[in-house]
Parts: sequence; structure tokens; C-alpha cells
Amino acid sequence: MLIEPTPLIGAHVLRIERRTDERGFFARTWCAHELEQHGLVARIAQSNTSFNELAGTLRGMHYQSHPFEEVKIVRCTKGAIFDVIVDIRPASPTFTHWFGIELTEFNRESLYVPKGFAHGFITLQDKTEVVYLMSDFYVPGSDCGYRHDDPAFSISWPIPIRYISAKDRNWPNFKDMAC
Repeated sequence: MLIEPTPLIGAHVLRIERRTDERGFFARTWCAHELEQHGLVARIAQSNTSFNELAGTLRGMHYQSHPFEEVKIVRCTKGAIFDVIVDIRPASPTFTHWFGIELTEFNRESLYVPKGFAHGFITLQDKTEVVYLMSDFYVPGSDCGYRHDDPAFSISWPIPIRYISAKDRNWPNFKDMAC
């Protein structure tokens, strides 16, 4: 597994190292030892799956409020997404900066999302499935979010948003958030 930093401090792209032979390939997609060697959280408390019927479906920008923050490792297992994180840690040098990456069933890359980041994605293909490994359990009532089109972040989504839940559409802007 290759662990590469992103421009946002603490966030990483996890790339597989393929061992190929006549059968195909074998690769490690998650390894506690390797994550810990890089100073990353390797605890998994929960795994979640998101299935999205249509391209242009946006989910986000989500996070859990203090003290229930969580690390996420996000991987697209079918289809493709443009995955986005925003650093919402006030003391961070990359505070309010965003990073986006295309995760697909073919590149098999994952995004390591540290605590203190908002996360969201838009599906690039129909019938897209995303798997999340979570460091902590979901705590009802601790979920928070920001608008996907918040001018404080100016996220550049690669395709038009066709589908978004009422909850995600109605998150407040960053400057108005009290969560």
C-alpha cells in the first residue's frame, strides 16, 4: 500500500501496490501497521456502504461534531466519484482549503480523511457504490454539514449536480454554522 500526502495536512491518498501474475493481481487495500507507521489512525469501528443510482448525485459536505469526530477511509467499489474534503480545523494552515480526487472501481484508490474535515462526493457514473471505513461509531444527533456550494470553499464540482437530498441542500454556509 502506498500512502501519499495530499495538499491538506493530515489527509492522504491510499494507492494499492499490485502484485500481478497470470491470474490477475493481488493488493492490500488497508493495513493497520502501514497506517500507524505513517502516524495515521488505523482503528475501524464501523464500515458503511453508499449506493447511488444516478450520476450527478451529490452527498455532502458532512462531518460529526466534537467530541464525536471520526476518521474516514473512502473507496469507490463500483462506478466513479469525485471525492472532496475540506479542512475545517481552525488552527490548521490549510483551514477552509479543499481537495478533490476521482476515486473509481478501476483505480482502486482510497482517500484517508482525518478528523476535522468535512467530506462529500458527486457520482460520475450511474449505479455507483462507495465504501467507508470509520474510526468511530456514528452518534445520532452529532451529524453536521456545510453547503456544497459554500463560497467560503468554492469547490469546483466536475459535473452538474442533478440529485441532492433536502438535508444536504439545506446545510448552512460555513460562516453561519453553529454546530
